[in-house]
Amino acid sequence: MGSSLLTNSAAMTALQTLRSVSSSLQTTENRISTGQRVSTASDNAAYWSIATSMRSDNAALSAVSDSLGLSAATVDTEYTALTSVIGDKNSGLTKLQALLVEAKTAGIDRTKIQADITQIQQDMNLKANSATFNGINWLSINTSATTLATPATFNLVSSYSRVGGTPTIGSITVTTANFALYTTGGASNTGILDTQAAGVSVANMTIGTLTDAATDQTTLDGYIAQVTTAINSVASAAANLGAVKNRIATNTEFVKTLMDSVDRGVGQLVDADMNAESTRLQALQTQQQLGVQALSIANQNSQSILSLFRG
Repeated sequence: MGSSLLTNSAAMTALQTLRSVSSSLQTTENRISTGQRVSTASDNAAYWSIATSMRSDNAALSAVSDSLGLSAATVDTEYTALTSVIGDKNSGLTKLQALLVEAKTAGIDRTKIQADITQIQQDMNLKANSATFNGINWLSINTSATTLATPATFNLVSSYSRVGGTPTIGSITVTTANFALYTTGGASNTGILDTQAAGVSVANMTIGTLTDAATDQTTLDGYIAQVTTAINSVASAAANLGAVKNRIATNTEFVKTLMDSVDRGVGQLVDADMNAESTRLQALQTQQQLGVQALSIANQNSQSILSLFRG
């Protein structure tokens, strides 16, 4: 084909090539700057949609992790108070039981023992009332039928999953009656320490007026049995809370691991391979320079036509 003043085929080809290279270069530069090969829906609609949903799931899992942390703190507070109420040889129900056994001794001054018992009773009540975290107390509860009543159950959020478009939120259910040491607001007391037998509970039993008489000794035997039952009940409640603590700890670790897995999955879908992109950038920059040079040469061909008309 001869030279044409109106149509420069070489320049047109060079320009098309340069446009293509510039477009690829822009895409590569965008991937390098964002670190993603799919940063918008226009890059890959399917992968972008999946990644967006997975990121949303991860945000929900993050909320679950925070909730588990709050639940762990609540359970730990209640567990600490329960174990403190059980006590040891110097405090709590264990000390109370020892004092009642000591009170069986003939001729002993039971009024002095009662002074210690009263202090232990007040201390246990104080610990139960103090076992509050974020306004929640499972050891000293209100059973009245009002808005102030302690809920019968607490659902501790423990997991999140989504199948298709249906989310599922798992929880650990805690029944407050299983841990209550003291109750208020109800027709009768139903806590482990304030449930009465023949008008007497661990919370209000007194021995100051008891004597060495056989009937009073039988009363002491009943008190000892009552405290022993309370120790077993509180220990069982503490064991249940310990199991809940372990489950929360396990779920917390699982949720964190799951979040890492989701992050890796999203990365596989949308993250750019920076090694490949760096190599591609060098190649495209070279192609762009060559394209500019080729276009420049093609444009010079038009100038050569002028030489045909010079005298």
